[in-house]
Amino acid sequence: MPRPHGPTERPEVALLIESSRGYGRGLLRGIAKYLHDHRRWSIFYQERRRGDPPPDWLKDWHGDGVIARVEDLRLLRTITKLGVPAVDVRGRFQLDMPLVETDDQEVTRLAVEHLTSRGFRQFAFCGFPGANYSNKRSRWFAELIRQAGFQVQTYVPPRRLCTAGSYGYEHIGSIYERDIARWIEALPKPIGMMACNDVRGQQVLNACRSLGVPVPDDVAVIGVDNDQLVCDLAEPPLTSVIPNTERIGYTAAEVLERMMAGRPAPAETIYIPPLGVATRRSTDVLAIEDRPIAAAVRYIREHACEGIKVTDLVRAVPMSRRLLERRFTSAVGRTPKAEIVRTQLQRAKDLLAATDFKLAVIAEKTGFKHTEHLCVVFKREVGLTPGAYRRRTRR
Repeated sequence: MPRPHGPTERPEVALLIESSRGYGRGLLRGIAKYLHDHRRWSIFYQERRRGDPPPDWLKDWHGDGVIARVEDLRLLRTITKLGVPAVDVRGRFQLDMPLVETDDQEVTRLAVEHLTSRGFRQFAFCGFPGANYSNKRSRWFAELIRQAGFQVQTYVPPRRLCTAGSYGYEHIGSIYERDIARWIEALPKPIGMMACNDVRGQQVLNACRSLGVPVPDDVAVIGVDNDQLVCDLAEPPLTSVIPNTERIGYTAAEVLERMMAGRPAPAETIYIPPLGVATRRSTDVLAIEDRPIAAAVRYIREHACEGIKVTDLVRAVPMSRRLLERRFTSAVGRTPKAEIVRTQLQRAKDLLAATDFKLAVIAEKTGFKHTEHLCVVFKREVGLTPGAYRRRTRR
């Protein structure tokens, strides 16, 4: 039974959530927001990584409630012995405690829509077979791709790469990255691939780089979790589905507050839908079967901000200008010149939103000869001046 508290007493709550990854940090931010908006708790927390054993202090702790990512049976047994209300935000086990977690079906639907919208007709899934979240996303991905009329190539590791525990699957999978490279090398291309999370997505990108496979032209990769550090350190930066981790943490705190007040726990799992997709360069492409035109698109992406012209493109992709423009427009839906300008302006937008660079610096970094030319083209194509665009994005 929960302990009764007076109006000024603070319940004592243990948070057993890792801070080593963006997902766990998002959960903690959501819990902190709940505490800011509502009644304060006395928090018992120490920095954790996934797979860490229960903290020593927890065995003799006499608190009022727990919010945990229950990763293994050791932690489960320790929490059970406490005999206090507890909320799980992991979902690895079927537990006699309420669960608040990401809606994996909706996560996968967003990934499928993202890849199909880029014109891919061949698909693959790379996960950590055995980890429950990976298995769920793999099943949903295969089902949704089949409903769209296509087939999926799914990574199946050798038996020696299997181990117990979800963290163990990830650890072993990281060691044997070479096996992923062998699998990727045999895939048909171009192909759109979903990785079960950002860690796996980064490994896929590493494997592609070791093989010399162009990303995103031959293999476009989308991960899950939108872990900023992992995604930005990947090469190229990794597109990722954005889970609403703050809402999960906030909701878990609401549920625990009700339980500590003696009210019943929710009988069903509470699924929180993701926020959307953070698009980065690992999927910034249209799937193009015409390989010379795919090479032309790649050349534009890599060199547009150097101020290249269509004549430079003709030299890089040997064919007549007329043939290049005809095949390019047919495959991409824009002329080569329009694609060069689009790429320049997208980079200008990024710099306007993320930096305080002066317009002269942005013009130089995006291949425009002078500031006035940037302003004229930006206003014509975007409908706003660069200054107005910066102010709007900052708001």
